Amino acid sequence: MRHARRRIVRRVTRLAAVGGLLLGGAMVAQAAMASETPPAAARPLAASGASGAGGTGTALVARLGTARTAGSWIGADGRPVVAVTDEAAAREVRRAGAEAKVVAHSMNELKSATAALRSAPRVAGTAWAVDYRTNRVLVSADSTVSASDWSRMSQVAAKAGSFVRMERTKSTFTTRLNGAQPILSTGGRCSAGFNVTNGQSDFILTAGHCGPAGSTWFADNQGNQQLGRTVASTFPGNDFSLVQYASGRAGDGADIVAIGGGNGVRITGLADAAVGQRVFRSGSTSGLHDGTVTALNATVNYPEGTVTGLIQTNVCAEPGDSGGPLFSNGIALGVTSGGSGDCTTGGTTFFQPVTRALAALNVKLIVSAQNAGGAAGKASPSPAPSASAAQGAVAPNAASPGSAAPVTGAQGETLLARLTDTRNLGPGLLVIAGSLIALVATRYIRAEQDRKAYQRYYSATWG
Repeated sequence: MRHARRRIVRRVTRLAAVGGLLLGGAMVAQAAMASETPPAAARPLAASGASGAGGTGTALVARLGTARTAGSWIGADGRPVVAVTDEAAAREVRRAGAEAKVVAHSMNELKSATAALRSAPRVAGTAWAVDYRTNRVLVSADSTVSASDWSRMSQVAAKAGSFVRMERTKSTFTTRLNGAQPILSTGGRCSAGFNVTNGQSDFILTAGHCGPAGSTWFADNQGNQQLGRTVASTFPGNDFSLVQYASGRAGDGADIVAIGGGNGVRITGLADAAVGQRVFRSGSTSGLHDGTVTALNATVNYPEGTVTGLIQTNVCAEPGDSGGPLFSNGIALGVTSGGSGDCTTGGTTFFQPVTRALAALNVKLIVSAQNAGGAAGKASPSPAPSASAAQGAVAPNAASPGSAAPVTGAQGETLLARLTDTRNLGPGLLVIAGSLIALVATRYIRAEQDRKAYQRYYSATWG
């Protein structure tokens, strides 16, 4: 019986050692392959503008001109809708496969009204944007705007045109200080937006109002895990900044934005947002929420200053969500700037367009290997999806955040994922060495046991 138990132990040990050799070999091979070709997720992808395809709303507006059009948006069926001022333009839009809506006022008239509002004395707590679908300019004033300022703004709006509409909001327009992972400094708490690179170093793109250049950021409340330092910041006017990683590299999972619960979404490209597009926002305070784009080129008069060129949405946000990512179907669109309301009652949230920020900062988005030209034989990354490619593929109600992916370093990471990490060349070699030692040891022990058994048998036989 004792000999049977010994045989079982030896066999199990040998099987474990052989399994260790196989696992260690796989780890070393994977690490070696990773060292030969840099992971595609770390390759930068340049921003792209709107597509030149004739069937897109953006391209049609550009071709027909602002005197004959008044913007475009995505219809409920996913087709682009173009506002036009005459029947000839409408026929051209329909021939291109888009829907046409004849309106009374051109984009030139609408922009003239917003210019008049911008030239008037600044009133904190107000915002305005062109509503393409109603062919109006909507001016909002929050609860902090006095009666006299409201009256003065109303007079400016009346002179700008009958299509300028004034409305009051119950909440206040504020920045959301207080990638979606939390980043903390002495100035408050924000959310990471997207990972970007200039080819030598990696950075976090976040909101400019989160902190001026020189601000130091940490990943924990105790200030033990230094994340990086703000090296460029623009606010007001625009609302974006760059936080350079202390290590210089974003690391594995740089193409993923967190959405809570250890889950994330892979980012595969960037584009300009479109009115009517379904979008998703993630932040370290309120997590993942969705809504639609209601206007573009919005202007907001925060207490700290005026920011222009923003994406306006009906997605909610709360303090601490500032800088968090706005995306749809894996396409990066913006970073959270500010707004009104909260995620209990709802509200309006504004976002800094990613394309504009990257162009100003001269950096590129780090995207998923699935869209970075990782296939064999390709010498350079594929171009990022254009605005039209991101907008026209699906109807707004069918849009999704993007392809799911685990957040690097999350508690839910499996043992297998850790063991097969591409960085594990050293651990792989250790596994192989340990397995070889185990095999040699079991062989030696068996040989020694056989020798002693022979000695006992010889002694018993010959006395």
